[in-house]
Amino acid sequence: MGIEFKFPILFLLLIPAAFMIYLFIRQKKQMNSIEVYWIAGIRFTVFFLLIAALTIPQILLPMKGETVIFLADRSASVNAAENQILDWIENSVEQKQKEDSFAVVTFGENVSLEQNIGLQKNAINQFSSKINDAETNLEQGLQFASTLIPRNSSGRIVLLSDGNETVGNSLDAANLLKNRDIELDYVLLENRVGEDMSLSELNVPPSLYKGEKAPISFTINSNVNKDAVIRLSVNNQEVLKEIVQVKEGKNIYTFNHTADVSGLAVFKGEISSENDTYIENNTLHSVANVKGTPKILIVQGKDGGNIEPIIEDSGVEVETIPPEKLPTELSSFIQYQSIIFNNVPATVISENQMNMIEKAVKEFGTGFIMAGGEESFGLGGYFKTPIEKLLPVDMDIKGKKEMPSLGLVIVMDRSGSMSGSKLELAKEAAARSVELLREEDTLGFIAFDDRPWVIVETAPLKDKKEAADKIRSVSPGGGTEIYSSLELAYQELEDLKLQRKHIILLTDGQAPGGDYEGLIEEGKEKNITLSTLALGSDADRGLLEDLANMGSGRFYDVTDSSVIPSILSRETVMATRTYIEDNPFYPVIQPYPDWVKLFQAGVPKMNAYIATTPKARAQSPILSEKEDPILSEWQYGLGHTIAFTSDFSGKWSGDWARWDMWPTFINHLITKSLPQYESEPYNMTLTKEVGIPLLTLESTRNQSLPIEASLVSESGEEIKATPKLVAPGKYELKLPNHSGMYFLSVKQTDQNGAIHTYQTGFTIPYSDEYLLDGPNEELLKELAKKTEGKSLVSEKESFRSLKNKTYNEQPISQWLILAAFLLFFIEIAIRRFGLMALIGHTFKKKSKKNMDLGMKAQSIEQLQKRSVKKSPSKETQTIDTNNEKPAPKEEKKQIGKKKAAKKQEIQVTPEVRAERMKRLLDAKNRKN
Repeated sequence: MGIEFKFPILFLLLIPAAFMIYLFIRQKKQMNSIEVYWIAGIRFTVFFLLIAALTIPQILLPMKGETVIFLADRSASVNAAENQILDWIENSVEQKQKEDSFAVVTFGENVSLEQNIGLQKNAINQFSSKINDAETNLEQGLQFASTLIPRNSSGRIVLLSDGNETVGNSLDAANLLKNRDIELDYVLLENRVGEDMSLSELNVPPSLYKGEKAPISFTINSNVNKDAVIRLSVNNQEVLKEIVQVKEGKNIYTFNHTADVSGLAVFKGEISSENDTYIENNTLHSVANVKGTPKILIVQGKDGGNIEPIIEDSGVEVETIPPEKLPTELSSFIQYQSIIFNNVPATVISENQMNMIEKAVKEFGTGFIMAGGEESFGLGGYFKTPIEKLLPVDMDIKGKKEMPSLGLVIVMDRSGSMSGSKLELAKEAAARSVELLREEDTLGFIAFDDRPWVIVETAPLKDKKEAADKIRSVSPGGGTEIYSSLELAYQELEDLKLQRKHIILLTDGQAPGGDYEGLIEEGKEKNITLSTLALGSDADRGLLEDLANMGSGRFYDVTDSSVIPSILSRETVMATRTYIEDNPFYPVIQPYPDWVKLFQAGVPKMNAYIATTPKARAQSPILSEKEDPILSEWQYGLGHTIAFTSDFSGKWSGDWARWDMWPTFINHLITKSLPQYESEPYNMTLTKEVGIPLLTLESTRNQSLPIEASLVSESGEEIKATPKLVAPGKYELKLPNHSGMYFLSVKQTDQNGAIHTYQTGFTIPYSDEYLLDGPNEELLKELAKKTEGKSLVSEKESFRSLKNKTYNEQPISQWLILAAFLLFFIEIAIRRFGLMALIGHTFKKKSKKNMDLGMKAQSIEQLQKRSVKKSPSKETQTIDTNNEKPAPKEEKKQIGKKKAAKKQEIQVTPEVRAERMKRLLDAKNRKN
């Protein structure tokens, strides 16, 4: 047991306190010296107690038992040591004392608590938490383990690891453990690696010219001699496959590749061999910017017309694909300088693909052109999609046109098989369709399982928000019964006086039975049409397709549920059949210099276009007679996008397709959409700082102006990246610690306001966890040395006594303050009544008690003597009694006075007189 003070420096306050007591004694020296010294002593004691309380004193009571945290490494480099770790922990716990407590923590890239701290006797026999084994973050593991040890108490962390730290700085964590008197012991784990080879480098020149033969080198590290297969792909197209003999150690293989496409080329290197331990270290990427002819991607829909020969004649490279073969990776989009959607419906493009196109345009400057047709713009289902977001026009025509009255009923499956993302997307799609309707339109919504449920009554749409909220509130139900729900939808519409009546049926199940043909034929007589959507592989496609054909609608076979919103918005727009403006007209050319020069010889007649609404910042060089945009353009991020609301086939564009300037017009569209890049304005270096990737950009022109950077992963996810200027013309970006391909776009504005852009790509390689390194015991020794720990050889050492004992702290400040207050009141009593008075009062009580006892004893003794001396014989006593005469009154009074005087004399003793005199003298001194 001991005592400690948190703020011992406050004891210096005793100096002024002692000086004040000295002044008090000096001032009161003429008073009774004994009383002054008593008051001074009590006051100094009060000061001492209060000052001691301010220092926050604590009594230290030693605690029983040790606190041990087992910190187990579960990264990939020691994945074979799990049983060794569990056995060590179990054997250690068997050796612990009853008062010892322990916990089990595991870590890799993240940290997890496997067994909470406690006095339990049994340890876990298997690990249950999910650990990302791609990294070893010792620092985070040590920090987390230290939080389990109570504050202001010591403990021990037993680290079971191979010491190969890939993320963080464990030495910083060790300093924190040292400050808290926490010991760190370690158990070295062997990282037993079988046969393994890794692709450590893939070297590709960062800048190439089209047609250049570039050297591509593979660096392979191996711990065995055996054959391996090397593959090289460019933009997901395999260009090289070769078997090589790999020797133990470092191997370098160089191949030549001719750059045959321009733009951003993504090189992917792979190696493979039998019985390879890690497949994670077999792949690397690299990016090269191939300078040459721009490359254009045409996504060709039905009846869109063939514009590929016209574009090729301008000298650019052209690739044409159907929308079903649209790429699914960002790298496949940014290799093109511009993308053209020619009458492409949104119903065959997933939302993920649209998001990647939007990222390619906004972040990497890829151009985008959408041409019109019966399956484009609003008719194609692009309302509220990422494609509408990047275009300069809105798909909704904002109520400018006189539309026919419309009645729409959506019949949606809510059976148990629809639960999850399918139902959520379907509900959101239906709610989105509500926004396309006018308040004059009629809407109904029926959800069905084994019976129909009317969610929105079929009536004029007065409150869009209320209707959308009701649709979003639908929850999954039971079975599937289609006919009765479809029959109810027809009944709701058949008697309504509307120009358009349309039903959309959406289901993922089967429900044979019912007279569908008779129901639909009767509905057609009432001008009701029907479209159907089949979701997933379990839907009755044959039935649904037949229903759509009989109902004069459209059938959609949906395999990707993310296209449901596009389908429903397209159906809503198609039901009105007024988005197409098909009265021949002469377009009006606005005074934009880039376009006016094309129409100096006149403006051809146009047959039709799709009605849209230009966005606020868009420019519309060509308008219709109704002032709807025929051609609209704007800058979206780094990319330039154009909307041409007529078509390229000639069916809608009319005389424009036979116009002499038609090829020039199309090529001008392409030229306007192409990005404006600079050639290699930065040198790029990728390094790691305490395991965190760091990208360094160094300006080749030594410019130090601020830059903006956009970072996008291969999957299209936008990563937050903020460049930091660290030296003239040198910038740093901290990157996410996840391996894979990343694409970087840089924008810089010069002093004149001109914008310069640059795009490139790079790969963050696999973690160092998959390198062929042995245990790093040197790091573990250094960590243990900092905290006065050691390497453990035996399990029983885990719970050995700590060098720095743990104490339970009991604060006593409140008791010191209480004692000070008690002394303070005593000091007040002394000053009020005097020390001698208090002491005399005490002695008086004792003296009076003793005197009373003495007087009682004396009285008894005197009475006994009198009794013996005066007691006569019985006879004499009798005679005397008989002869006794009463005393006169005067004699009785004298006897009473003598008795009273004698009683007063007995009560006023010399001690009482002395005390009275003392009190009078004290009172006189106080007056003086």
